[in-house]
Amino acid sequence: MTHLDYDYDSPVWHHWLRDLSRENTLVRYDQRGCGLSDRNVKEFSMEAWINDLDAVVNAQGLERFALLGPSQGGAVAINYAVRYPEKVTHLILYGSYIRGRFRRKLTKEQRIEANSLIDLMQVGWGKDNPAFRQVFSTLFMPEGTEDQIKWFNDLQRISTSPENAARIERAVYNIDISDVVSKVSVPTMVLHSRGDAMIPFEEGRRLAGLIPNAIFVPLQSKNHLILEFEPAWQHFLNALKGFIKPKKPKPSSAKYLPTSMTEQDLTSREMEILELIARGLNNAQIAQRLFIASKTVRNHITNIYSKLNVANRAQAIVKAREAGLGI
Repeated sequence: MTHLDYDYDSPVWHHWLRDLSRENTLVRYDQRGCGLSDRNVKEFSMEAWINDLDAVVNAQGLERFALLGPSQGGAVAINYAVRYPEKVTHLILYGSYIRGRFRRKLTKEQRIEANSLIDLMQVGWGKDNPAFRQVFSTLFMPEGTEDQIKWFNDLQRISTSPENAARIERAVYNIDISDVVSKVSVPTMVLHSRGDAMIPFEEGRRLAGLIPNAIFVPLQSKNHLILEFEPAWQHFLNALKGFIKPKKPKPSSAKYLPTSMTEQDLTSREMEILELIARGLNNAQIAQRLFIASKTVRNHITNIYSKLNVANRAQAIVKAREAGLGI
């Protein structure tokens, strides 16, 4: 939940706005019910969110653009890219997922927790005492500073009403785009923090595995919102820039450089599989982890062996560990 005016000078959002607009035009909006958008709305649904995004695109006269979908915005961005592939040059999904909490296989305790969070919103979102909102701030940014947590506590109160917060969260928890995700046809990159307490890392990995030819970028962070001074933030920016404006690879006669195994040697998917091989996972385990077929894993491994000029798994593991993978 955001507030365009309040976000700009914040210790949580400012680096996002500054760095994403450094080399690009950044168009951003408050979702319905939040920030500067109308608060009194009847419907919170996927169709309404898609139409809102389309209204912003049309109002700005945008014809071709890269689309960034963070968190639940990822599901909206995916639907939009499937509906209007001619408009989206690149799709970037950060901290996103296919299924909201209520659509996942939850234990009894996890379902109680999910409903309790919604109850907390209804009870404590608008109170002057930030104790209720602190729960959400800590989940979003477990490594946030005291100032960042305080600011995020205030943002929640300012951004929307308790009633809207609960209605939005309930709609978000019921997101399920399983029938849409495989229809994405635009170039896609999925980034996800390994320690994300809001959206499990495996949900991001599953999302990337089901989008055709998607690039998956793991980030070393525990925060759902990456903070400015984390190494993960620069990793995020570098990946984003390389995806939208890739550099032409320099000619090289070497198929493999142990000290700099990059995308010039192996694709992102091959790198991911090589890391899992180096960790000791077999083909079936890799297929399950990446949500792809075992046959697909075997095909990737054949390509990896060829590119690394190795004959078997043991030799590939040696190469991988020389490059710092799987350690």
